[in-house]
Amino acid sequence: MARRNTPEINAGSMADIAFLLLIFFLVTTTMDVDSGISKKLSEKPPPDYVPPVIKERNIFEVNINRNNKLLVEGDEMELKDLKEAAKKFIDNGGGEGKIENGVSTGPCTYCKGSKDPSSSDHPNKAIISVQSDRLTEYGMYIKVQNELLRAYTELRNRLALEKYNVTYDELEDAFKKDMNNASLKKKVEDIKTSYPQIISDAEPTSAN
Repeated sequence: MARRNTPEINAGSMADIAFLLLIFFLVTTTMDVDSGISKKLSEKPPPDYVPPVIKERNIFEVNINRNNKLLVEGDEMELKDLKEAAKKFIDNGGGEGKIENGVSTGPCTYCKGSKDPSSSDHPNKAIISVQSDRLTEYGMYIKVQNELLRAYTELRNRLALEKYNVTYDELEDAFKKDMNNASLKKKVEDIKTSYPQIISDAEPTSAN
């Protein structure tokens, strides 16, 4: 009896189908993108740079320990109270502002704080220092940063409403749509300069 030849299977079409399926999954699959807080790192200072002397009252210390407990100026605080405490510090206006071109910017005329002499002199001098522990949960760190950013946003919105009858958020959105608008640019820079966002991240403490 003659041997039967095993028929060959044409795999060309199967390869085409597999390739099309691969393209389909590559196009339609969504990938998770890590999100975080946008921060611009400071440039390396020149060798002869002498750091300015910062008064203790112009520093607002925020600490997150390894148990995710929040300590503000040495006292334990709930996260929900952080924003208002930060606003009170930033907006205190208890003294003179920075010296620019040899001339002091003077006292804060738009601040509505208590002008406590033991708190910050001016928003452009108010520094918020955040220090965490190496065992602090990242989620807690993000929540703290969000509350501090909300404090600045609310102060900027208030000032923008008083000066331009629109919130700072609305000004910024309008400027993003019309980047060549000199008037919008000036207003945005005015509000940002009035309440500069100065948040410093201190070196995390060791868990050991």
